[in-house]
Amino acid sequence: MQPDQIRHFFAIMKAGNPTPVSELAYSSVFELLVAVLLSAQATDVGVNKATRGLFAAASTPQKMLSLGLEGIEAQIRTIGLYHSKARHLMQTCRILVERHGGQVPRTRAQLEALPGVGRKTANVVLNAAFGEPTVAVDTHLFRLGNRTGLATGKTPLEVERKLLKRIPAEYLCDAHHWLVLHGRYVCKARQPLCAQCAVRACCDYKSKT
Repeated sequence: MQPDQIRHFFAIMKAGNPTPVSELAYSSVFELLVAVLLSAQATDVGVNKATRGLFAAASTPQKMLSLGLEGIEAQIRTIGLYHSKARHLMQTCRILVERHGGQVPRTRAQLEALPGVGRKTANVVLNAAFGEPTVAVDTHLFRLGNRTGLATGKTPLEVERKLLKRIPAEYLCDAHHWLVLHGRYVCKARQPLCAQCAVRACCDYKSKT
């Protein structure tokens, strides 16, 4: 995908969805962090169902610690890997209270130091909560980057670095949401909906279909 095609690609994305947002339900930076931490190997729909009750019971790190491990597990048991996720969440909340005054830190290093928080989760929080021009490469973005020619790479980090270089600056803050939604609903893994794709003319994959 050439630079002019990339610019056209994101212009179309913006025209179709000027203010994209995450499909995870949250009302604070802390709730976003929790939702993304719980979302590994789970759908946003499944996470939202679990966090509805969890956030009603505990919407701050302090309240989450008071809920306790068993209380958290009871709320999120419908999510895969809930035992380890509950443990990581408890550990993360303890660090937030003891080291950050109960607030979610704004730097990558501090975020990635939290149990259960890797680069992808940190990128989501930095982008969605703090407006940082980051791109969190999940399975959707990794597939889409390689399939379309937007950013090819053998690892998520390689794709992320290429995306940051290739996406025009004016589109970078919203690019993550556009690409996730496009990968989730149009550029699907097994049967991409190329005939319905608004950006097909910009895509390298069209010549193979």
